[in-house]
Amino acid sequence: MADKLTTESSKNDFSDYRLDLRVSTANESTEEEQENQNLWPRPVAQKWIPVLFVGTCLLYCARMAMPICAVSMAATFHWSKIDSGMVLGGFFWGYCFTQILGGHASDKVGGECILFISTILWALITACTPLLAQLGSHTLALMTVARFLLGLLQGVFFPSLASLCSQRVVEGERGFLMSIMSSGSHLGTLLAGGMGSLLMDRYGWESMFYGVGFLSGLWALIVWLCLLKGDVASKPLGTNSGSEWSLSKAHWLRLFKKPSVWAMVFAHMCMCSTSYTLLSWLPTYFKESFPHATSWVYNVTPWLAAIPSALGGGYISDFLINRGYSVASVRKLMQSIAMGVSSIFIMLLSGAVTFTSAVIFISVAVGLSTFTSGGVSVNVQDLAPSCAGALYGFMNMLGAFMGLVLVSSSGYLIEVTLSWATVFSLIALVNTTGLGIFLVFGGARRVDLKHYSEVMVI
Repeated sequence: MADKLTTESSKNDFSDYRLDLRVSTANESTEEEQENQNLWPRPVAQKWIPVLFVGTCLLYCARMAMPICAVSMAATFHWSKIDSGMVLGGFFWGYCFTQILGGHASDKVGGECILFISTILWALITACTPLLAQLGSHTLALMTVARFLLGLLQGVFFPSLASLCSQRVVEGERGFLMSIMSSGSHLGTLLAGGMGSLLMDRYGWESMFYGVGFLSGLWALIVWLCLLKGDVASKPLGTNSGSEWSLSKAHWLRLFKKPSVWAMVFAHMCMCSTSYTLLSWLPTYFKESFPHATSWVYNVTPWLAAIPSALGGGYISDFLINRGYSVASVRKLMQSIAMGVSSIFIMLLSGAVTFTSAVIFISVAVGLSTFTSGGVSVNVQDLAPSCAGALYGFMNMLGAFMGLVLVSSSGYLIEVTLSWATVFSLIALVNTTGLGIFLVFGGARRVDLKHYSEVMVI
C-alpha cells in the first residue's frame, strides 16, 4: 500500500515537473517570437547602422570640442588648470543624470526617437556655446553650465544605443555592431582633432562649436526626413511578461544580487573614467610637453589608429563566439586587452619620452582600449537584454560620476605636482583594479528573466 502511494506521489511530482517544464518552454518560445518581431529587417538595419555610425561620430565631435579648444580658451579667459578641470568636468555632472532615464525610455518605446530628440537639443547647445562665452564676466560659470547641459542631453545616447542593439540585433552580430559605433566615436574624436586644429588656426576657437552644431542639426533633420517620418519608421517595441517583470522592483533587486552584474558595472565604470580622463587631458599634455609639435598629429593619430582596432576587436569577439568559444571567456579576453595591455603603454608615458614615442604609445593604448566594445560594453546584452538600456544607463551613470572625479582630480594633481606621471599612474591603477574584479566575478549567463531562475531550481 505504501509502495502504491509512493508510486502515485512520484507520478504526480513528475506530472508537475513536466507541466512546469512546458510552461517554461512556452514562456521561452513566446519571448523568442517577441524578440524576433522586434528585430530590424535587413533593409532597415542597412539604413540605420550607417546613420547611427555618423551620429556617434558627431556626438564625439561635440563632446571633444571643449577639450580641443580648452588651451586656447584658457589663454583667452585666463583659466588655471583647476578652472579648466572644472569646465571639462561639468560635462560629467550632466552626463550622470539622464543615463537611466534614457535607457528606460528606450527599453519601453524604442531608442530611435530618443536619439533624435536629444540630438536636436545638444546640437543647439553646442552651436550656442560661443555666444554664452560672450554674455558677461562670468565666463567660467557659463561654460561649466554649457558643458553640464551638453552632458545632460548626450547622456541618453549610449543607453539608447545599447537598448537598440539588444532589441533590434541578433546576439551573434551585437559585438560587431557595438564596435562599429565605437569606431564612430573614435572617428568623431579624430575629426574633432583634425578639423578643430584647422578651424582654430584660421577662424578661432568659436568656429569649432558653430561647425559641429550645424552638422549635428543636419544629421537630426536627415534622420527625421528619411527614417522616422517615412515608411522606414521603426515599429514600437512589443511587450511580454518577461519585459513587464523586468521593470519590477523585485527584478532589480535580483539583478543587483548577481556578482556578474556588479563586476560588469565596476569594470565599465573604471573603463569609462580612464577613457574620459585621456580624452579630456591628452591635448593639454601634448601642448605642454611638446609645445613646438604640430597639433594635428597628436589630435588625430591616436584616434585614427583606434578605428581599425575597434572594428577588428568586434569582429574577433563575434568570430570566437560563433566558433563555439564561451561568451564569458571571450568577454574577459577582450577586456584584458582593453584594460590590461593598454595600461602598460600608458605607464610608458610616465618616463622621459620623445614626441614620436609618446604618439606611438598613446596610439597603441587608445587602439587596444577599443577592445572593450567586445567585452564589458556588450556584456550587458548578455546578462540582461530585456532591460539592457536601463542597466547600461546605470553603468554609464556611475562611469560618468567616476569620470568627473578622475578628470577633476587629474587637473588638481597636475597643478600641485607639476607632473603628468601621477596622472598616468592613476589611470593604470584604476584600469587594472576594474579588470581584476571583472576577471574574478564576471560572467555571461542571462540573469534578467524570472523563469530562468525557476528552471535552475528544478
